[in-house]
Amino acid sequence: MNVNNAYLAAVGVKEEQYPTNELPEIAFAGKSNVGKSSLINALVRRKALARTSSQPGKTQTINFYNVEESLYFVDLPGYGYAKVSKSERERWAKMIDDYLHTRQTLMQVVLLVDGRHEPSANDRQMLDWIRSFGYEPMVVATKVDKMGKQQQDKALKLIRQSLSLSSHQLFPFSALNKSGLEDIWEAFDQMLAAVAEGSE
Repeated sequence: MNVNNAYLAAVGVKEEQYPTNELPEIAFAGKSNVGKSSLINALVRRKALARTSSQPGKTQTINFYNVEESLYFVDLPGYGYAKVSKSERERWAKMIDDYLHTRQTLMQVVLLVDGRHEPSANDRQMLDWIRSFGYEPMVVATKVDKMGKQQQDKALKLIRQSLSLSSHQLFPFSALNKSGLEDIWEAFDQMLAAVAEGSE
């Protein structure tokens, strides 16, 4: 998709605050500070549409970004941030669970993991959660530019093994040099085409 128009359409913590039109949605999940906002900005070719922060736990709402009046990118609150209270973490978990359970327009949940490290227990739990809702895994490994080619290959193999992924389910991505964007967009375009075909 060639993106020229994208904007923040809604911010909410419960269903009545979410968009009510029938556009398909792609949600982005991952631990705090893994790079969800940076990926969304890169996908829509904007530097600051989704707010990035060096402070983990910044996104505390579900944010809906309208892309070309064709779909929403949905930024979910990050998990695994230790300084957030237990009650706050439970509130976020319920908010995400309710969203995943109730959104009929949700087409895909993309899990972001830090490409430099083996996926955490929280990452594995989130992917199990995503699978339990019937979505085929799509995992984006961020920050891969911080490794050499040999180190990157080794890290990606470890992620595939840890999360039981096939090679076509893992997408390495660099916010710095934008490598991997085309492959991610190609996967999204195929999903959108399938949705459009199914609605005819």
